[in-house]
Amino acid sequence: MIFVNIDDLIKGSIDMHMHPGLIPGFNRVDVLEAARQAKQAEMKAIVVKSHEYSAATAAVLAKRLVPDLKVFGSICLDYETGGINLHALEVAAHLGAKVAWMPTFSSANSINKMRAQGLPLKGEGFSIIDKSGKLTEEIRPVLSLIQKNNMVLATGHISPKEIFALVDEARKTGIKKIIITHPTDAEFMEEILNIDELKQLTSEGAFAEFTIIGILPNEFCHDPAERVRVIKSIGAEHCIISTDLGQPQNPLPVEGLRLYISTLLHHGLTPEEVGLMVKTNPATLLDLD
Repeated sequence: MIFVNIDDLIKGSIDMHMHPGLIPGFNRVDVLEAARQAKQAEMKAIVVKSHEYSAATAAVLAKRLVPDLKVFGSICLDYETGGINLHALEVAAHLGAKVAWMPTFSSANSINKMRAQGLPLKGEGFSIIDKSGKLTEEIRPVLSLIQKNNMVLATGHISPKEIFALVDEARKTGIKKIIITHPTDAEFMEEILNIDELKQLTSEGAFAEFTIIGILPNEFCHDPAERVRVIKSIGAEHCIISTDLGQPQNPLPVEGLRLYISTLLHHGLTPEEVGLMVKTNPATLLDLD
């Protein structure tokens, strides 16, 4: 591997999937400190995410307290925010949230997998399609609101059938900014996309998101070389990388991003490919280009 100054790739980078907390000590880092660390590293932007609450308010406060860094909120449409809750999404959008995730831990495709990892989740989980494979009626108003507010639609932890139904309707609604979340991480979901399905979705304009969680040795231990192979087969122009960090057992998000970039370079990605995934493509999704 040719020596690359990682600072050059961190500077101006964007982490679209970060889990800082609100209460110091509960997560590895709180929202304000995560923003300060990102600013110190000269990152361009971060997206704050939570499975338990709408992260829009926390992002507004962090943005005011940490100038010169774009801090965006988001919302996961899980049980904790009322499920597929149009009203919660509307408030989040009003507060400037830029990303709306379909169900994550509350997805029927994910809840048992997350329980197996020790999370004390309640409920049976729910799907966004009915028995005939069609989207439930509550999804269409949600997609209209996402389109109206120029938000990014992220698929969360839903199944491949749900993803294809969702993406098809999203495109009909006029949504152009779509992220396929954790496409290859079977630890999160009962069913995941195969590589041909992922290539189809990305060739039609969606971005595949790959986070460092999957390759951490204390997490899922996926082979980084395999991650690079998948990215190259799809094309870096169709991918984004982010950290998914903030948990107590993991590196701090900024250091995690540095480690991720270094690891991907070590296993064969070029600085140009990494730049596309950590700068150019996220900037396009967040309208920062």
